[in-house]
Amino acid sequence: MTEEISKTFFPRRKTRRISVGGVAIGGGAPIVVQSMTKTDTRDSRATIAEIKRLEKCGCEVVRLAVPDREAAAALGEIKRKARIPLIADIHFDHRLALIAVAQGVDGLRLNPGTIGSKEKVKEIVLAAKDRRLPIRIGVNSGSLEKNLLKKHGSATAGAMVESALRHIRILEDLDFRLIKVSLKASDVLRTLEAYRLLAGKVDSPFHAGITEAGTLLCGAVKSAVGIGLLLNEGLADTIRVSLTARPEEEVRVAYQILASLGLRRRGPNVISCPTCGRVEVDLRRMAADVQKKLAGIIENVSVAVMGCMVNGPGEAKEADIGVACGKGVGVLFKEGRLLRRLDEKEIVPTLVREVEKLARRKRKEKNEMKTR
Repeated sequence: MTEEISKTFFPRRKTRRISVGGVAIGGGAPIVVQSMTKTDTRDSRATIAEIKRLEKCGCEVVRLAVPDREAAAALGEIKRKARIPLIADIHFDHRLALIAVAQGVDGLRLNPGTIGSKEKVKEIVLAAKDRRLPIRIGVNSGSLEKNLLKKHGSATAGAMVESALRHIRILEDLDFRLIKVSLKASDVLRTLEAYRLLAGKVDSPFHAGITEAGTLLCGAVKSAVGIGLLLNEGLADTIRVSLTARPEEEVRVAYQILASLGLRRRGPNVISCPTCGRVEVDLRRMAADVQKKLAGIIENVSVAVMGCMVNGPGEAKEADIGVACGKGVGVLFKEGRLLRRLDEKEIVPTLVREVEKLARRKRKEKNEMKTR
């Protein structure tokens, strides 16, 4: 259950709307969260297992690397077992794209200019058009055309935009319009500049992210800054957080970015204080335990785990469920009401139980609304 928790107050760039396996992208649709499998696509069992884990944590579209024919041939079985749309990532060999389309994927990621002759690109376009499959033009600063690097001196934002326009023109000359575009660099400012430059030149939806952002902590920070700025300027319709980490972490970070901007939320929002000399309980352990034990909940519930009586009661009252701690004790609040006092050892299990009860109630109310 992923909720669009508010209408964005940021001016979203107006784009055409496309659909990836039934998931709407652009044209005012909610921001879509993507990830990419990190398994060997030829190993269908491992890849399916990873996709199932991604589905469970809220991934809405998943991309798979297709480096050879064996990987392309595995897509059919993977597609049959997946519940979310699959995008095949193709480079150089147009035959891999044709096999992927025949295997039932929901979209392609490629750069037409690297595929070869116009006839080869035309074959892909005809196959995609026949099944109404979108194509993402994925420009990456690390793989720009040599003549553009020479012209611009390096992989500048301008070079990235010129590359994107070149690839877009190839598809549009073949009367293909189901296009989305990404312009990714590993640094925030160049990425932001590239999207700004392209925004007024095309009406295709933008897939946004900071490529090769890094390991979990550094990559999450860099992605939050970069994607946050792009969202703030209405320059993202679908996002991927690129981390040297498990793909589930990419999805969790993506939702944290969206939730922090009031755009979308999935699962509990745990608020916890940074701790200081006033704290007289093991708050770091408590907060970590609460976060871990609530990982399976997908309902939108705010939970406060606060360490003292200065800001604690106020934060706890504002949350759906919250606790403000004193010396070896905690005061439990639910939806603004004081419930009871708890010994330290009771705090985490009681807090988790109350959140689970509230989540069940929210789920029931939502299901009842659907049946009306």
